Amino acid sequence: MSINNRKQHWENVYHTKPLKEVGWYQPVPHTSLKFIEELSTAKDASIIDIGGGDSLLTDHLLKDGFTNLTVLDISEKAIQRARERLGPLANQVNWIVSDITQFTPTQQYDVWHDRAAFHFLREDQDIKKYLSILNQCLKQSGALILGTFSDKGPTMCSGLKITQYSEDDITKLLSPSFEKIKCIHPDHITPGGGVQNYTFCRFKRK
Repeated sequence: MSINNRKQHWENVYHTKPLKEVGWYQPVPHTSLKFIEELSTAKDASIIDIGGGDSLLTDHLLKDGFTNLTVLDISEKAIQRARERLGPLANQVNWIVSDITQFTPTQQYDVWHDRAAFHFLREDQDIKKYLSILNQCLKQSGALILGTFSDKGPTMCSGLKITQYSEDDITKLLSPSFEKIKCIHPDHITPGGGVQNYTFCRFKRK
């Protein structure tokens, strides 16, 4: 899928579906918050959320006292919705509208978080671009928190095919630059009652 088609798809999703009706909705993103908490990182650590859209992770991190947050999403509408929900607190977040494969980083981050953006990349060239940008962005010894649909999870999401990853798959893919710290396989229950199994891992940059 071309970048323009990807953007059009996601703009349409966020223009037509309320937050509580999208399949990835979580009132409290427990797994992501737990992984970040386990880092015992400083509250001013730089954290970037890839494909964060109007996820509530940012709300919870702000509530927990984190002060150096960036959210990147391909959809301008998604970010607009998040900013409107947060009100004045939105000014404490750096918002970036970009396809991740076209992102030009201007800084490095302590934590790179991605829940379910990476698995939408299906072409080798896009996966390689993502990994190249990740390596540019993440500081030495920085933390990568990555959630994808597992090999027992769905094969599609929001009308698009995804790439499933087992723990071995994602570890092997990242092994040249990253050390696996921990992987779990939580089930996400969608607003419609569906069950989606994830491979959710934390890595440390070597």
